[in-house]
Amino acid sequence: MSKIAEIFETMEYGPAPETAAPAIRWLEERERVFGLFIGGEWRSPASGEYFDSVNPATGKPIARVSQAGAGDVDAAVQAARAAFPTWRTLDGHARARYLYALARHIQKHARLFAVLESLDNGKPIRESRDIDIPLVARHFYHHAGWAQLAESRLAGYVPVGVVGQIIPWNFPLLMLAWKIAPALAAGNTLVLKPAEFTPLTGLLFGEICQEVGLPAGVVNIVTGDGRTGELIVRHPDVDKIAFTGSTEVGRIIREATAGSGKRLSLELGGKSPFIVYDDADLDSVVEGVVDAIWFNQGQVCCAGSRILAQEGIADRLVQKLKARMETLRIGDPLDKAVDIGAIIAPVQLDKIQRLVRQGQSEGAEVWQPSWSCPTEGYFYPPTLCTNVSPAATIAQVEIFGPVVVLMTFRTPDESVELANNTRYGLAASVWTENINLALDVAPQLKAGTVWVNCTNLFDAASGFGGYRESGFGREGGLEGLWDYVRSAWEEEFERAGADAAYESDGATARSEAPGGGAGAEPLTHDPPAAHEAATAQGPAGWSSPAPLAGDAAPQIDRTAKLYIGGRQVRPDQEYSLSVRDPGGRALGEVGRGNRKDIRNAVEAARGAQSWGRATAHQRAQVLYYTGENLGARAGEFARRIIEMTGCAPEVAAREVDLSIRRLFTYGAWADKWDGFVHHTPFRNVTLAMPEPIGVMGIACPREAPLLALVSTAAPAVAMGNTVVIIPSERWPLAATDFYQVLDTSDVPEGVINLVTGLRDELSQVLAAHDDVDAMWYFGSHQGSATVERVSTGNMKRTWVSYGRRRDWTDPRQGEGEEFLRQATQIKNIWIPYGE
Repeated sequence: MSKIAEIFETMEYGPAPETAAPAIRWLEERERVFGLFIGGEWRSPASGEYFDSVNPATGKPIARVSQAGAGDVDAAVQAARAAFPTWRTLDGHARARYLYALARHIQKHARLFAVLESLDNGKPIRESRDIDIPLVARHFYHHAGWAQLAESRLAGYVPVGVVGQIIPWNFPLLMLAWKIAPALAAGNTLVLKPAEFTPLTGLLFGEICQEVGLPAGVVNIVTGDGRTGELIVRHPDVDKIAFTGSTEVGRIIREATAGSGKRLSLELGGKSPFIVYDDADLDSVVEGVVDAIWFNQGQVCCAGSRILAQEGIADRLVQKLKARMETLRIGDPLDKAVDIGAIIAPVQLDKIQRLVRQGQSEGAEVWQPSWSCPTEGYFYPPTLCTNVSPAATIAQVEIFGPVVVLMTFRTPDESVELANNTRYGLAASVWTENINLALDVAPQLKAGTVWVNCTNLFDAASGFGGYRESGFGREGGLEGLWDYVRSAWEEEFERAGADAAYESDGATARSEAPGGGAGAEPLTHDPPAAHEAATAQGPAGWSSPAPLAGDAAPQIDRTAKLYIGGRQVRPDQEYSLSVRDPGGRALGEVGRGNRKDIRNAVEAARGAQSWGRATAHQRAQVLYYTGENLGARAGEFARRIIEMTGCAPEVAAREVDLSIRRLFTYGAWADKWDGFVHHTPFRNVTLAMPEPIGVMGIACPREAPLLALVSTAAPAVAMGNTVVIIPSERWPLAATDFYQVLDTSDVPEGVINLVTGLRDELSQVLAAHDDVDAMWYFGSHQGSATVERVSTGNMKRTWVSYGRRRDWTDPRQGEGEEFLRQATQIKNIWIPYGE
């Protein structure tokens, strides 16, 4: 008679099928043909065009789905627009009740959702059932709470409007929840396009919206391929685009929306490092790898597809991985005993095979288990690639399949360098029993999420999103809500019809009222062409401005220099721009910076990034000291502003005073812009840490030459960024005087760099620079469009004005938490606890 221990050693897993009957019945009741969900009703596509939704495990069609065209998308957008006024004015409690009802009904239909998801997507049923659907319900419950609290927690903010949302095929229903729940909680209406390969659970969700009585037009669901997505992106009545997908498509969307005024959040690709130190529990590491790369067949944007193992344990880890891979089960996704399901489509399977072959040709050693994959459907075995160079294609390119590469390192510093050696920055895992090491390494990783001794954990309370070419914006938690609201003053501005007034004619208006403010009567100090007529002088010599009243001697050379790396430097080509007062009299000259000057300034800023590792207290003291030193020269700066602008003395004095106050304000914020500990339902602490973005480019407006400079530089620097600033093009002498204050205020070299010149010319260079991590631009609509368009090289974050003129004297518009949020990015670090 066999002993129990022997049985456990010898028994094999038998099939444990989940019945597909509920999903098949649901499909049959609808004759396997699906329309579009627009305005609370189902309708056929105007073109009559349909396409097949295919089961990846069999390669056979399971339903016919509508291809939405231009008329269908327009109808969906108009339905959302018509529903917006009522939905946004609904009180938070009422919106919360609807979100709560959606969560309850998703739970009620959980089995149907799970089976349908696995049929349509090919992922194992245990993942759909135990991970995806519970998380979907959790997101609606969590955001029901934010809807309830929105009126107090989001005071001063209003919903964006009509949101276009485009989701991928790897987590069809979960991505839907990530997008829809925060949009509805904040008061927006929306048009959502599910992925072409996986539309069915999105269409079932449309029926749930009807079931709970969601007002018509609040949620609209249109299916189709990339043509439908492009129609949503380009629709003029869509106020925001939220996209999850590849970096390549994200670039196309960034370019398509540039200058449109649409807000944009992008969650893009990844090549996430999985770092294993020599003190890690290797058995736990192996199971972590299973969850990191073979979860959902590796079709996960944050999959741990790059194992970085410390040299001392690398060989043992490889042996353990190979043994574990032999025990993985691949096959029918509806079998609850299966670990790995089907690849989504032949095109994706071909991509995986091609990249693995390329890896082999570049020298990688490829290992796969001895067993074979099913021949029906689209399957690929778990694959381990060793002897991989950090520069190899498979170490740099997102494969999006069950393929992991393994490389080695010697020291923690080297591990961080290797981990960050990619254009992406979505997620990372750190495996060590040394919590000190984990918390030292995690903040150094360029990733929006870092898991310590765990991987692929998600929750609605914790924001998720990337750095660099993994996109910008967050989904989940409070940080995700900010992408669905905007400042109330912007809406007030538009209602007043004032948004076209900002530099629309090439002139800059400056208020003469002592208090400034949005209601002050603007005064144009010079004709539109006056500034543009200022001539650039060549390297042969600089023109001498006319002497100012009271000057006893002719002026020889009053050309103010650029300020780069803590030093005053001449512009590369020694061109200059004349600065004139409102009467056209020359006041002096400033250097006209060019591409090389911007390059030098960015290099200086990049070299000063230790500023971000300085204590917040230290940064605060530098800002306070700068404010003190500016205050000591307040009269001098006020006279300079009067001289340049011709404004009243009290207006100039107020600008200087507000500038000093802003420096003190951001000195105060430097050590008070805190993160959070998220209440995620796991045995872990999830730290949400605001981090500096890195090197920031800032293009100042022409007005408020000192105040706007300080109001933009101070929050960026307070948060630990280094900056390259283009001062006021018309009145730059306030900036060139200000760098004298910086020289006496202990500001480290390279933290603040000032390049004078033509704003839009220099902004384009800054925005296109791949070593600039974010770009702020306060100027014309055309300039805003250019900045957004050329920023696609490294997918940097942009914050532009679209021609709206801020009142820099108004605290709502000129200072505060909005600037701090734009100057930081949130990193969520998951730290488990317990034995």
